[in-house]
Order: sequence, then C-alpha cells, then structure tokens
Amino acid sequence: QVQLVESGGGLVQAGGTLRLACAASGRTFNRYAMGWFRQAPGKEREFVAAIAWNGGSTNYADPVKGRFTISRDNAKNTVYLQMNSLKSEDTAVYYCAASRWGWVTVGPNDYNYWGQGTQVTVSS
Repeated sequence: QVQLVESGGGLVQAGGTLRLACAASGRTFNRYAMGWFRQAPGKEREFVAAIAWNGGSTNYADPVKGRFTISRDNAKNTVYLQMNSLKSEDTAVYYCAASRWGWVTVGPNDYNYWGQGTQVTVSS
C-alpha cells in the first residue's frame, strides 16, 4: 500500500514557476514508477510526466515538454514536478500517481495509487 500526498500548488502569474512535490509512504517507493497527471474543469484527466523507478527514464506530454521537469529522490520517498514558463492552460488539479509496473507509462489505468491532488492556477 502506498499513500501519496501532493503539495506546492497555488496561484501564479503566467510565465512564473511552481514546484510540486509528492510525498509517498511505504518502504517500497523505489520500486514504483511515478507519474503526474492533471485535470482541468470540464476536461478528462491527462498525462503530464512520468519517471521510472530508478529515475533512469522520463516521459512528458507534448504541451509541457521543455517547460516541466520530473525528478525523484528515493531516499526521501518524494517525486517532484518543476514547472517553468507556466501558461493559463496549465491551470488544473495536479495528481501524482504510483505504478507497480516500475517503468515509464502514460496510461492512467497503469497506475495503482493516486494522491488527492493539488490545485495549480495560472493567471494571465
């Protein structure tokens, strides 16, 4: 069982930065691939970024490539999402998720555990 708690969301102006963090409970965190998803009002949840269990590979959705960076610290049981050059279309609730698969995967059905989400609002 893995419990995930996101933090770091908030209100920021367009062009600004935020760093989200997701703290995981459990001793097996380093076996899981981790992902970030987001859901804007009236839209489906969408993939943002993912990182393999060992941090050796990552994947990003096209809208965030070059602006967002996912990383993890297995010693701290934490995964991060650094978000730069934020745009109004990045406004959403951001969720972190853990996948037993261990390797990078983009499908939400591949993830076994989810956090409660953190709101990110980008004002234009």
